[in-house]
Amino acid sequence: MTDADLVRDVGGLVPSASPSPPAAPAAAGDESVMSLVDHLSELRRRIAISLLAIALGSAVGFYFAPQLITFLKAPLNLGKPLVYTGLGDAFFINLKLAIVVGIVLAMPILVWQLWRFISPGLTREERRMARPWAPLAIVFFVIGVTVAYVILPFASTFLLSFSSADLQPLITASEYFGFVTTLFLVFGLVMEYPIVLVLLAKVGIINSARLRRSRRVVILAIAIISAVATPGGDPISPTVLGVTMYLLYEFSIVLIRLGGR
Repeated sequence: MTDADLVRDVGGLVPSASPSPPAAPAAAGDESVMSLVDHLSELRRRIAISLLAIALGSAVGFYFAPQLITFLKAPLNLGKPLVYTGLGDAFFINLKLAIVVGIVLAMPILVWQLWRFISPGLTREERRMARPWAPLAIVFFVIGVTVAYVILPFASTFLLSFSSADLQPLITASEYFGFVTTLFLVFGLVMEYPIVLVLLAKVGIINSARLRRSRRVVILAIAIISAVATPGGDPISPTVLGVTMYLLYEFSIVLIRLGGR
């Protein structure tokens, strides 16, 4: 038996030693962890560049803030200066306007940084479809701010029309410019949503038929958003915003249908 066992050992039929344990697999999470770290580093870099662009634009806005205050105050037709009640109100009003100007001036860089961050995660076809819409986002934002400035005199006139001998307006600069900046940003951002709808259609998430079926729900949502998002309490701003949003919705349906979706 000993000789036979020896022969089997030599012939390799029976291993002479216990098999060595398999090598430990490489940590599956190492590559994903590194990718996540790189992804977060890239996000931090894009945010830093965007904030720097806003800061530089805000510096320009702060320099021209006195002229901007005169320009934005004109629709009120008060014939007297605005007042402020807090010691630091004048500074913070200038700063708030400067930041809004900074966002507007930095919009091309903000859109570019957003595109550079999300484009690596898209397929080549998705990048090709989305690329033309990035510059249009800037154009749409400027159009929204322009519409807000156009309706500003009408909204102000409506609200001031309720003054009387017993109700005289004493409008503070902080309240008025808070109203103006909110109005501008709301209209500027609302103008971007057709681009979002078109891009969602491009990747197959929605289509024109689905948007047409959702009109009733969308109209209700637009009415609620317009009433909540616009400041001041006047009916003109939410009405114009709601009509603008609905027209953009129908415009989006046409664009998506022309794109074959």
